Amino acid sequence: MTAHFDPNFRFGVSFDPADGTYYRGNVIDIAGQDTGRDAFMASFPHLVDVGIMGHCNHGISGRCAQSGIGCYQSGAHRSQPNLSVADFTRIADECTGRVFQFALGGRGDPDEHEAFGDILAIARSRDIVPNYTTSGWGMTPERAALTARYCGAAAVSWQRAEHTLRAIRLLVDAGVTTNIHYLLSARSIHEARWRLRQRAFPPGINRVIFLLHKPIGQGDPADVLHPSDPRVADFFSLFNHEEYIDVAGFDSCSVPGLLRLAPNIDPASIETCEGGRFSAYIAPDMTMMPCSFDQDGRWAVDLEHYTMDEAWIGHRFGDFRERLRSACPECTLRPACLGGCPIDRNIVLCPSIQGGGTP
Repeated sequence: MTAHFDPNFRFGVSFDPADGTYYRGNVIDIAGQDTGRDAFMASFPHLVDVGIMGHCNHGISGRCAQSGIGCYQSGAHRSQPNLSVADFTRIADECTGRVFQFALGGRGDPDEHEAFGDILAIARSRDIVPNYTTSGWGMTPERAALTARYCGAAAVSWQRAEHTLRAIRLLVDAGVTTNIHYLLSARSIHEARWRLRQRAFPPGINRVIFLLHKPIGQGDPADVLHPSDPRVADFFSLFNHEEYIDVAGFDSCSVPGLLRLAPNIDPASIETCEGGRFSAYIAPDMTMMPCSFDQDGRWAVDLEHYTMDEAWIGHRFGDFRERLRSACPECTLRPACLGGCPIDRNIVLCPSIQGGGTP
């Protein structure tokens, strides 16, 4: 168990690398008393999403699109060199003793990086737990074994294909805590509900994590979910029942929908947008931003010229945070929601917001 106290924002945090349990305490006042308030941000991110992949072979082949997944990083159209081991080492060094987890990603499958094993080992040598998401197309027993040795967990994108099932089998058989990442969209929500109710997912998985579709990159705007869609209310209402809560999870982009449509969920168990507050993204070109969905680089900081600390406390991250601080001041759900996604307001599952455009 790793734990520390943030002296700037006066809260404690702990992380168990054995099972991934992350706990963040309330703000403590100067007299040492619990205020009952959540901390708004940390002095440095607790999780860093590191885009180690600069290009994707599968995007070119159209496999993701055929499965109903529109790559938000435009893997079929944008290509950069993969993150170098030297740059990854620099990131790991700046994060040592402060970051609990790396989420490895980028514009392709992290397990296909030419130095995949080295990257995992570098992270672990700094007591940082690496995790990653893959399409599973190139998964091998050797890669599964590396994952079991170094990673806390792995996720396989639900692509409704044999390579998806094969990758899940390889990871589960290797003893890896394996999740499914399921893109929740107007195209897929009916299937998602059916699979949940029928328990129609491969055996051995840990959870199904639903990721809200974003019309970014190759993401189709027609696939955006709308709060007025009765299928949305029907789907999220399932999570008023513990039998479904126990097998599923959500990204923070889905929180406005959960708060409105699944009120039986304990708000303390869900986390709204962490971007610029407790997490950050570093792209393969060594730019750091609050969230990987900022594909236009609106809040990006070039780490060739700044440290991660300087980026974190700089004005660009501050501007992103201010959008969360000031959103929806009159709403009773605001403390748990913070107004939802600051990048694209059209994905926020709230009738008071969606359709308002990007701020």
